[in-house]
Amino acid sequence: MNHLNDKVPDKIGRITELAYNLWWSWTPEARGLFRRLDYPLWRKTLHNPVQMLQEISPLKLQEAAQDSTFLRHYNKVMMLFDETMQNHDSWFYQTYPELAGKTIAYFSFEFGLHSSLPIYSGGLGILSGDHAKEASDLGLPFVGVGFMYPQGYFRQRIPSHGWQEAVYQQLDISQAPVLPVLNGDGHEMRVSINLGGRTVSARIWHVQVGRNPLYLLDTDVDENEPWDRELSARLYSGDSETRIRQEIMLGIGGVRALRALGINPSAWHMNEGHSAFLILECIRELVAQGKSFEEASAIVKRQSIFTTHTPVPAGHDAFGFQMVEQYFNGFWDELGISREQFLSLGGHEEEWGMAFNMTVLALRLSGQSNGVSKLHGKISREMWQEVWPDKPVDEVPISSITNGVHVPTWIAGEVHNIFDKYIGPGWLEQHDNPAVWQRLAEAPDDEMWEVHLALKRKLMGFLRERVRRRWVAGTNDPTQVLTSGTLLDPEALTIGFARRFATYKRATLIFRDIERLQRILLDIHRPVQIVFAGKAHPADEPGKSLIQHIYNLAKHNQLGGRIAFIEDYDMHMARYLTQGVDVWLNNPRRPREASGTSGMKAAINGIPNLSILDGWWVEGYNGANGWAIGDEREFDNHELQDEYDANFIYQVLEEEIVPLYYSRDRDGIPRGWVEIMRECIRSNTPMFGTRRMIKEYTTELYVKAILANEAAQAK
Repeated sequence: MNHLNDKVPDKIGRITELAYNLWWSWTPEARGLFRRLDYPLWRKTLHNPVQMLQEISPLKLQEAAQDSTFLRHYNKVMMLFDETMQNHDSWFYQTYPELAGKTIAYFSFEFGLHSSLPIYSGGLGILSGDHAKEASDLGLPFVGVGFMYPQGYFRQRIPSHGWQEAVYQQLDISQAPVLPVLNGDGHEMRVSINLGGRTVSARIWHVQVGRNPLYLLDTDVDENEPWDRELSARLYSGDSETRIRQEIMLGIGGVRALRALGINPSAWHMNEGHSAFLILECIRELVAQGKSFEEASAIVKRQSIFTTHTPVPAGHDAFGFQMVEQYFNGFWDELGISREQFLSLGGHEEEWGMAFNMTVLALRLSGQSNGVSKLHGKISREMWQEVWPDKPVDEVPISSITNGVHVPTWIAGEVHNIFDKYIGPGWLEQHDNPAVWQRLAEAPDDEMWEVHLALKRKLMGFLRERVRRRWVAGTNDPTQVLTSGTLLDPEALTIGFARRFATYKRATLIFRDIERLQRILLDIHRPVQIVFAGKAHPADEPGKSLIQHIYNLAKHNQLGGRIAFIEDYDMHMARYLTQGVDVWLNNPRRPREASGTSGMKAAINGIPNLSILDGWWVEGYNGANGWAIGDEREFDNHELQDEYDANFIYQVLEEEIVPLYYSRDRDGIPRGWVEIMRECIRSNTPMFGTRRMIKEYTTELYVKAILANEAAQAK
């Protein structure tokens, strides 16, 4: 950061501070400032202001410092920034002034904040990032803890044969919005843990997310052995042993990092079971202070909150007892319990035998647990009733708080402007209030439709420019050029499907009757096209097979260029897709979609969903804001289920969606379609934003945890 400070003229010197605070990423005025500074470079760096400031010419900066228009914009942004950082007017400060000094620690294996910091794989990470952003907006005393992952997840490459290849690229940390945490003597701060008899150290990176910090652990330090340095290199790429070592570092190392930083949380929130070892470390600390295991675990339990995201047993991390003993040998002595008692904390019968299950550990030692939609809460209570064998299913203590998306991050600027004009410039501060959205009725159909068409053209332009750059760089062959969206028609009804390519999400369901689909796609007067994107886990061969199947269909000339597969799906691409398609398709095998947030991102931009009644859509669908695939029926036979759901998709497309989209008045406006767009925004935005979600976490979980702990201490 210092070298940038030396480069930037004093008049605009704080632009460096702004670049290192991700607040800019969801604040239009701040993004506009960087765009104004050097628009071509802003695009070239994929909206990364740190890299942009490194690459920009000093002359350009000097010109900006002398430009009165730029200075007015700069001063306006910095004034807004300073007002935001004050925090005194925030929702949390106003609602719970007595709790302002109480810290909430949020642990997650991944954080999706911006494409300039690629330490996420998909929905879980994006949710964590959105959670952190909204916590800042609402003024929560919040701190995040995760991993750095210098090689991230992976970059996806789809060669002409269609089989996904994983490419790992080392992140240039100097170009990312992160800074090392230094101790009092100016050296990098370290924390250490015991891993299988070896001391493993981690440096701590700091990311500023609006008002709040996020701390990331990184084991790539000189004092570690080579294999330990690789521990935090990649996300979700290792075997079971790598995973347990990562989870020990995240849970135990994360607690030690906060202690080293002088942060003593009043509530601990585990986002999935990956960080559940933090509970054991918190108990160990109290036992070392003279508490019994029972006393310590009761205290920690009051402070601990656990969110589960996975509705199938196989998705929960479990480790063999032998492996757990290898890494925790002697740890139970520090807890004041036996080996058998220790293993029983996470003991669970898996398909392959008894094991230490991280979800079970978190459920047993957390005072509050929740699923991420109403349906997922119900499924979770059924799944984990065995942890409370004396309770009937409906009394199992797992509640639900439905996920949401961070509206300022995911709303298109053009849609934002519509809301400013017809709802009022203060809509963002109260967007979780359903009454606010009644004013959307005042937005004229023609303006809403024109904004949508502009975003659709923007998507098509983005895809073509992306292909052009890769062609010029020599990374695309002719087949890849054709399959990557260059043949898409901006006038055709465009369906979007973008998510992780797990088999239960049934990416190829719409191809079940290829002849029927072909008739829909190739209708001369009412054409339809589908854009696919998403990654399969590098070890998921069936998932990669689905990608290859779609890719091969995209190459097939008999489908008339109506299918595209866009490689290397990330946050940057997600913004274009969820803002620019006409319909968002989601057809998982019910009830395996715990929540799903991509459809929420589309919905707040007026993109109606065509979705299975699973996850959030069971709560979001009202009959007028999109389309449901089938009903809530579940077949035991997967073939029958697929047949039923696929036929329903074709029928809805043929009889409702396609006719409505192409039903235009004399002004060329599909009035009926625009009404669905309007209802989609009106009904979904207040309910499925992180503002509603974080307020629920605060009132229902965080505050209860803090107050329960304080009450117990007062006795």
